[in-house]
Amino acid sequence: MRFGNMLRSEWLKLSRSFIWLLVPVSPLVAAIVGVLTRMDEVKSGDELGVLLSAMSSFHATLLLPILTGIFSAFVCRYEHGSGGWKQLLSLPVSRTGLYTAKFTIVALLLAAVQLLFIAAVLLAAAYQGITGQLTPLKLISSIGGSWLACLPLAALQLWVSTGWSSFAAPLVINVMLTLPNMLVINSASIAPYYPWAQPALAMMSAGTLTYGMPVTGLPLTNLLITVLGSFVLFAAAGLIYFNRKEL
Repeated sequence: MRFGNMLRSEWLKLSRSFIWLLVPVSPLVAAIVGVLTRMDEVKSGDELGVLLSAMSSFHATLLLPILTGIFSAFVCRYEHGSGGWKQLLSLPVSRTGLYTAKFTIVALLLAAVQLLFIAAVLLAAAYQGITGQLTPLKLISSIGGSWLACLPLAALQLWVSTGWSSFAAPLVINVMLTLPNMLVINSASIAPYYPWAQPALAMMSAGTLTYGMPVTGLPLTNLLITVLGSFVLFAAAGLIYFNRKEL
């Protein structure tokens, strides 16, 4: 089976599920936060950074990493029921292609969330009267960088979800590792190496553009070691496990 067919098959499984109802949840919450944020005492020129920091406080710090775990677990939900893995893997399909297709679906769902977050930022900025600071570089650095920072988490969650038949267990672990973000992102010694903190760091640092890589908003250390390094590790480990998975 070709990769395109596997991708369409995975997409079809989700087309009639409730998972689509979760996509706009975090951007909607962020939009409400952005509209309610007080800008009276913010210095001129800092409004966008303050707005993005406020909107990402829940979105990138908590909800986005949690959604990453939910999406990763959900793409494996059908196979865990009624011997689905045995039936699927007994077909003449490439395990590497199948695993990559599932990961691609998760990445696309996260991209949809981020696109809606862009709409939320534009809505909140228009309501707050912030226009001149909304440059494409800032939006791409913030939204795109946080999306890239979610990919290692998606790779890890997909690895765990393919191995555990329980739908809730991987999510509980993900939530437990996400909750410390509220404290970790304020630690200069821990935050650069904590994968769950990278989406928030990418969004916040890009909002102010005070440091970091122009494309992602992340410092080079975070980008190469934490984001790229953890993605390669988790993706490779998950793919090796999946290829050796017994029927």
